[in-house]
Amino acid sequence: EVQLVESGGGLVQAGGSLRLSCAASGFTFADYVIGWFRQAPGKEREGASCISTSDRRTYYADSVKGRFTISSDNTKNTVYLQMNSLKPEDAAVYYCAAVWRVGATQCSPYIMGYWGKGTLVTVSS
Repeated sequence: EVQLVESGGGLVQAGGSLRLSCAASGFTFADYVIGWFRQAPGKEREGASCISTSDRRTYYADSVKGRFTISSDNTKNTVYLQMNSLKPEDAAVYYCAAVWRVGATQCSPYIMGYWGKGTLVTVSS
């Protein structure tokens, strides 16, 4: 059974940092692209960052470039999202998602096959 379990969300002041973790199981970790997606109330789910766990290629949305860093630890089947210089507009539920790497050419929620339940990030101004 495929499982993606997020952790690390919470309340932080603007300018602060959080590190999200996504622990994956039930599939061959190195064969997948894993991403972090976020959804704020009343908004569509959007891709924040994705990583190809086989070759470590990464993608970042313009809104998070230079502030967020995605990484993977293939020995722990875990993907991390380090979020620095957080802004109130970063507040959202953050979801971890995965898709088989073959044909995964974009960091889009519409192609992801597996999803975690999400972790809430709140940023106070």
